[in-house]
Amino acid sequence: MNKWKLRLQSLTPVQLIVSYYFLAVTVSVILLSLPVAHKPGVKWTFIDGLFTAVSAVSVTGLTSISIADTFSVPGIFILAFVLQFGGIGVMTLATFVWLLTGKKIGLRERQLIMRDQNQTSLSGVVHMIKQIIILILLIELLGGIILGLYFLNYYDTWQEAFLNGFFTSISATTNGGFDLTGQSLIPFADDYFIQFIVMILIILGAIGFPVLIEVKNFLFTKNKKYRFSLFTKITTITFFSLVIGGAILIASIEYSYFYKGMAWHETFFYSLFQSTATRSGGYATMDVSLYTETTIIIMCALMFIGASPSSVGGGIRTTTFALNLLFLFHFARGNKSIKIFKRELHEEDLMKSVMVTMMAVIICFFAVLILSISEPFSLIEILFEVCSAFGTTGLSMGITPHLSILGKVVIMINMFIGRIGILTFLYLLGTKERKDNFHYPKERVIIG
Repeated sequence: MNKWKLRLQSLTPVQLIVSYYFLAVTVSVILLSLPVAHKPGVKWTFIDGLFTAVSAVSVTGLTSISIADTFSVPGIFILAFVLQFGGIGVMTLATFVWLLTGKKIGLRERQLIMRDQNQTSLSGVVHMIKQIIILILLIELLGGIILGLYFLNYYDTWQEAFLNGFFTSISATTNGGFDLTGQSLIPFADDYFIQFIVMILIILGAIGFPVLIEVKNFLFTKNKKYRFSLFTKITTITFFSLVIGGAILIASIEYSYFYKGMAWHETFFYSLFQSTATRSGGYATMDVSLYTETTIIIMCALMFIGASPSSVGGGIRTTTFALNLLFLFHFARGNKSIKIFKRELHEEDLMKSVMVTMMAVIICFFAVLILSISEPFSLIEILFEVCSAFGTTGLSMGITPHLSILGKVVIMINMFIGRIGILTFLYLLGTKERKDNFHYPKERVIIG
């Protein structure tokens, strides 16, 4: 026992968090494989169970089986719990349990929380976790009630209506993208109210917990001069620019193709919903394979960027994308520093943003390379699947159930890395940060 305790204490916070996520996947496989979780006569293999568990813990939504045809009502509740667990994060849930049991949260636990939520300081992390839990549960509860009441128009019993309402609310808020229809939101392609509610839930889950907390503080504080942080300003502008810009691009490209002959409101909601879903939502109101290759490539780029840091989503994150653009713009203008909103960005953050992007490109490149060898699908279908997995989005062109075991393993690795984040993945491979004891003379290298 002491040996295991010493081994755990020797792990870095990042290694410990990833170990907890592996444990979460293991427990999820066991729970989702229970006979009570399945409908009678359902075929269930270990690889399908592992794939579904990884997809749920990473709140991706890619699945090799039909959720509606596979899981019983208890199974749906188990899947919703796993989505909740994966969405708010392993340390958030652990903190919630510690608070309920009255456990003292020490320095070690605070370091784990800080790493899991991509924070740069230990100050106020426990208070932040409390606010995250309250906000997420409140959003899901409100969304579940609204959708449950509205689904009474579609289902015969109130039990079915509210089961679908609350599951959809949890899946949308955690950006899980799992559905109980077997067709995502395609059956509600003409119901703009459902689409609007789901889009709001996706945005609230993907925009970032710190942003939600700051907006809450702004709305309920008595201070008239409340100042939003630089993180919130950059995140919000980038997030909504990607949503609106993506919708405009999709509508412009598909105007003469998929949208030809459609009314303006159909074009508007199809484009806006699909653009919002690429932030990490995973729901779809149409078969995305019907889009042109140009639109598919744009959606791949949007999924690769993903959601915001400290949110339920994956990808390189919106702030990483924003910092890359700012770095390119200011470098081209010959500026030695980057100033925005009367603040100056840290060089370390700029270096991290470039490093995260490069590493993400390398990971996705090798994933596409392996799948192009092992799978009989087109390159555009494989690229879409890889970007969807890395961005923990869950959209697919229909190839997920037909992947080989190797293909599913590659996609699972991408989903897992996308959820924990590139920085956490790199810290996992390394050790504790070390300071140099000496330096060599510096020498310039010709670039470009």
